[in-house]
Amino acid sequence: MKILFVSSEAVPFAKTGGLGDVAGALPREVGRLGHAVRLVIPRYGTIDGTAHGLKEWGRLAVPTAAGVISAVVEEGRLPESDVQVFTIGHDPFFARQEFYGEAGADYPDNLERFSFFCRATMELLLAFAKVSSWTPDVLHAHDWQAALSVVYLRSLYAKRPEFTKLRSILTVHNLGFQGLFPAAAFPKTGLGPELFTPKTLEFFGQANLLKGGLVFADLLTTVSPTYSREIQTPELGFGLDGVLQERKDSLSGVVNGIDTEVWNPATDSLLPEHYSSSDLAGKRRCKEALQRELSLPVREVPLLAVISRFTSQKGLDLVAAVLPELMRLDVQVALLGTGDPPLELQFQSFRMRHPDKIGVRIGFDDALAHAIEAGADLFLMPSRYEPCGLSQLYSLRYGTVPIVRKTGGLADTVVAYTPRTAANGLATGFAFNEATPEALLTTILLALRVYADRTEWTGLMKAGMETDVSWARSAEAYVALYRRTAEMPKRSKG
Repeated sequence: MKILFVSSEAVPFAKTGGLGDVAGALPREVGRLGHAVRLVIPRYGTIDGTAHGLKEWGRLAVPTAAGVISAVVEEGRLPESDVQVFTIGHDPFFARQEFYGEAGADYPDNLERFSFFCRATMELLLAFAKVSSWTPDVLHAHDWQAALSVVYLRSLYAKRPEFTKLRSILTVHNLGFQGLFPAAAFPKTGLGPELFTPKTLEFFGQANLLKGGLVFADLLTTVSPTYSREIQTPELGFGLDGVLQERKDSLSGVVNGIDTEVWNPATDSLLPEHYSSSDLAGKRRCKEALQRELSLPVREVPLLAVISRFTSQKGLDLVAAVLPELMRLDVQVALLGTGDPPLELQFQSFRMRHPDKIGVRIGFDDALAHAIEAGADLFLMPSRYEPCGLSQLYSLRYGTVPIVRKTGGLADTVVAYTPRTAANGLATGFAFNEATPEALLTTILLALRVYADRTEWTGLMKAGMETDVSWARSAEAYVALYRRTAEMPKRSKG
């Protein structure tokens, strides 16, 4: 099959979060399964064209509401793959310091920027068909920044013979980000007023780009089965639960994977010593190195860790609430991240009062993240909602037993400890339901009791380390969806 990925970011070219990881890894894995894959991203000014081997492919005359705008298309490759990457360049839109905004504010012309990106993608597809007769079977768009490509396919380009058999999938990575713009700006999309209705892109008096993709895509996916159900509820639907309920038969959840070559305790170059599920000796030495790095006493004591944005969505207020109780126990805690200033100050204050029990680093440090995943015993992820989550997958891979709240991808990837799941060798972590300090603390105390039984704890570690968290598993699920999409009849309307 031939698949075109459309994304506003992709590792190693551009990344702000999980979207970049997915759009950089999934195309490569789908390509390894024998499919012809191409990826389209914006040509941001922060992309080093020389380092990535980008060469000019051609130029496009892109029709927009403001007139025809020229786009420079460059071509490269995803590392260690045959996946062709095409960047859409127009310096007034993309040659900036950031991708979406600066100083905490969105760029005021984001509607024009990503309308142009999606329209240029459609023109690029026409150029592919003309130059090399390459037309994809499936267009796979990601998040609101790419959602208009799906809308354009079904509206402005619906009668193009090149696209007669082209079908589409939209993946939602976080429903909280929808691409909302004033109603008066809607004409900048180049779409007619007939598409600004409650059934299409109108959303409580605003234009909603993600909603357009949800309405017009042939199939919808999100990044875990549980999250696909949660977003159909008022609590986590962000106002789009009704739209998603209407399309529930077209909605699937596929858990993300991780790069198991980068995240591999047996080969990780950032670790002082390697280890595996068959030989765990190196993990103890990783723990000792982490304790020294964080100026904690080097001794055998349960070490709990957090790597996260310090926000209430991630449940870090719950962590702050239970720290006084944890300080009464014989444990150590490692915290790495940045976020809400009050939480940062609270964690730093705990560090000053308990320097022998808490290590805190404000900011993000990739090397330290690897060291924490390898050196810690338990990993805390008490998120209020978590579409998929990656840190719990790293933790499983590194034998650092996760404690998670049962939400989204956390519920789908961690098998909660019970006497039965432990006896059957299935348990890989601990989970709780209510987003309260009491529920988190109770689950930590349970985990610490199990930790005291080294045989049972080693079983938990090994079960997690032997869990398949690779992208290969996810790619196979997506290929099945691509086949399903390609075989669908053309939809007559949204």
